Order: sequence, then C-alpha cells, then structure tokens
Amino acid sequence: MNPVQATFRHQAFLYAGADEFLGGALPFLREGIAAREPILVVVDAAKIRALRAALGADAECVRFADMAHVGANPARIIPAWQEFVDEHAVEGRQFRGIGEPIWAARSAAELAECQRHESLLNLAFSGAPAWWLLCPYDTKALDAQVIDEARRSHPWVLNGAGDEQSHHYRGLEASATSEVPLPPAGDDTVDMAFDPGALGTVRRFTMQHATDAGLTDVQVADLVLVVNEIATNSLRHGGGSGVLRMWQENGSVIAEVSDNGYVSQALVGRVKPTVQRENGRGMWLANQLCDLVQLRSSTEGTVVRIHMQRA
Repeated sequence: MNPVQATFRHQAFLYAGADEFLGGALPFLREGIAAREPILVVVDAAKIRALRAALGADAECVRFADMAHVGANPARIIPAWQEFVDEHAVEGRQFRGIGEPIWAARSAAELAECQRHESLLNLAFSGAPAWWLLCPYDTKALDAQVIDEARRSHPWVLNGAGDEQSHHYRGLEASATSEVPLPPAGDDTVDMAFDPGALGTVRRFTMQHATDAGLTDVQVADLVLVVNEIATNSLRHGGGSGVLRMWQENGSVIAEVSDNGYVSQALVGRVKPTVQRENGRGMWLANQLCDLVQLRSSTEGTVVRIHMQRA
C-alpha cells in the first residue's frame, strides 16, 4: 500500500463480500500496527469480531467502535473522527482509520445523509494533520449508484487493481455543496406558520403532534427542545419567520422547519459549539438528540427536516 501522504487521504475501499473486506483491511491495519500508528476502526459488530480474530494479539493495538452506535445519525461521525484527530495530532505521528457508514439496510434518507457525510469529510479535514481514512463499500450488497457516488466523494480508491486516484472525484469545493434534494413531505402533513411571537405555540404544536404520534415522553421533550432551537434560528437568521410541518413516515415522526434564510456553513451541526463560538448550537443539539437531521439550504431558503424514530 502507498504510505500516508502529507495531507488527509480519504480513500474508498471497494470490496465484494467478507473475504475481500479482510483482504483489504488487514494489510492496511497491519501496516499501521507495524509503524506504531494510532488506529481507530468504526465498522459493524460482525466485522469487528472478524478483524479481532484475524489480528490476534495485535488487535490490542487497534481501537474499535461499532458504527451502528457511532453513526446511527451520520452527522455524528465527523465529530467522532475529529476527536480522534485532536487526540493524536499533537503527537506528531501519522495515524489512520477505517470507517464504514454505508450498508445495505440504511434507509433512503440515511443513505442520502451518509453520502453527504462522505463528501463533507473532505472539507472537515482539508487543513488537518496528515492521516489516512479508508471507507469500505461492499460492491455485492450496495447498488451501483452508491458505488459511483463513492468514487465522486473520495479522492482515492482501493480496489482489486490496487490504489488509484479517482478520476470521478468532484473536488473539494464541490464537496461542500453536493447534496441530494429532499423528497416531498408526507400526505398527512400538518403545518403552522410562526413569527417572533409564536414560539410558545410552536412548542405546544410540536408536543401535541409528537405525543399523538406515539413518541415517548423523553422523545417528545427532546423534539420540542430541538424544534424550538431550529425555529429560533429561523427568527434570528431566516428572515424573522418560518413554517413548521409535521408528519409520520416509516415509523418516524418528522418535524420540518423552513424559512427564507441561507446557511453558508457546510459543516454546521458537525462542529461542536464552544463558549466563544455558539453558532450552530441548534443544529448540533438536533444531531445529538434526534435520529436523523437533514439540512438543505440555498439562496431560495433553508429546510431542516428532523426525524425521531418511535421507540
């Protein structure tokens, strides 16, 4: 394999089935172990077991995490990698990871956000210390369109022919703007317009419809908090008004807030707010408390679609 370069190396790993996964992942890991590099692997539980078994005692040199927990909401993945980078960048060493956010059972909405995440990784770590992230894609289980998109979102590809640059990579600037349009709202949508005097009504509206839809008390409280934060953003930054829509879809309660504003920060909700920098607090909170959050913004306005899966 090629050595880690002087910049962030974001590479799609195209494999067909379990044997090919191990055939590509194990040399990558063993190379890092031999160089005493910090390594984080975020894949599913079955792959973690297989890698541990194959590595034997060397598995103790690798940190493992289950993507089903880390990346259930894909917007939480970049913060997890950022924590890993921050932990080891000060050491002045190379480091590497494997992360597989996309699998066949992902819903269409989750898949869209995973693909958005993969593009945003290029932006998130464009100025970071050099490290190598390998992103596996199972060509036997995933649609060809998903594999094509992997080639567009990764500057490098690893497959049966070896390492190669992706000639389909869309580039760093386009990585910040690439996104799948949201599908139309459900047929049973209820909605309300709001202005600066209506946040109390927004909270009551959300609470009533979330409760009627069967969310738990904790889920209702979380959703009310998040919708209030996003609606407040609309009042402050989205033209002073907005529209809240709610409906149910595939076992989830969905709340959508739209306004006339424009969000220029592509990584909003994926960068943890600080005391000095509170911008993005609402989107960060939404991603921590909700199962999926979809943001689409242009000069025509902004839509934030929040999914809460019934327990």
